[in-house]
Amino acid sequence: MVTPIEINNETLGFIDSRIGGRQENQDSAGIKKTMLGYLIVVCDGMGGVQGGRVASQLAVQKILETVDSADKQANPSMTLIKAIRNANLAIIEEGKNSSELQGMGTTVTALLLTPRSAITAHVGDSRIYQLRNGKKIFRTFDHSMVFEMVKKKVISEEQARLSAQSNVILRALGINVDLEVEVAELPYQKGDRFILCTDGFWSAMPEEDFIRHLSEKNSIDKILESTANVVESIGRSSGTEYDNLTAAILEVNCNSILKEKMKKSIKILIVILSLLLVGSLLFNIFMFNGNTSVRNVEEEVTEKTFMETSNDTLTDN
Repeated sequence: MVTPIEINNETLGFIDSRIGGRQENQDSAGIKKTMLGYLIVVCDGMGGVQGGRVASQLAVQKILETVDSADKQANPSMTLIKAIRNANLAIIEEGKNSSELQGMGTTVTALLLTPRSAITAHVGDSRIYQLRNGKKIFRTFDHSMVFEMVKKKVISEEQARLSAQSNVILRALGINVDLEVEVAELPYQKGDRFILCTDGFWSAMPEEDFIRHLSEKNSIDKILESTANVVESIGRSSGTEYDNLTAAILEVNCNSILKEKMKKSIKILIVILSLLLVGSLLFNIFMFNGNTSVRNVEEEVTEKTFMETSNDTLTDN
């Protein structure tokens, strides 16, 4: 069921979380308006019995609390990293206190939306997408075994999605005390859509189809619901116990203060055009000077001829 992301009676977006074909929904999501900006968190838990659900819920809670308690002058990226590391330690500690929860863990995606920019942070294979005019502007890169192979160009992303090892992740909260969190700062434009989602949501179909569904011209609540329905339909038709699926979608209504960096290809094109312009100017100057020199020589020859003709005329007289 699609639930509005509402803060102070303002709807920022929507969340849809479904149990899928599992016995329990181990995904969790949360939102909070903080001094640093609007924070959205989506986690995908893992672990026997109730471990996954506890891990994902604890992660969401700790991340929201840590960012909410931060000073307004705090660095947003560093605060988000600190929040996720705090959640990691809390999950490890909780696992030590209960034999049923030992080994539990969770992935995490977090988006901190500020007037300056959008700060993304993730661990594991849950994803954050930024879409603009039907195109992918940004996407987090999975911390998984198959995506390491994609990095090395051993397999394609589509082969990674279909691989039997696609669920083998290399990073998660609750596993090691030392946790590497991947963070990015992104500019955004009015109309951009951000999607935070677990692998049960994004992995159901080829990315091209996934982006097409989420880029439809419709209200974002309808878009999220219809996409989730498609994912569930694919899961049911597969005949397997398909995964929990959770996604949050937001559409921004203004431009960020941080502006887009000029693409390298555009920079190269500008340099080439500048060189061509300078070359054209130099060529024109050269041609102008050359023509001026020719005219001066012609004038000198004409004047000399005229003088010689005049002298000859005077002599004859």
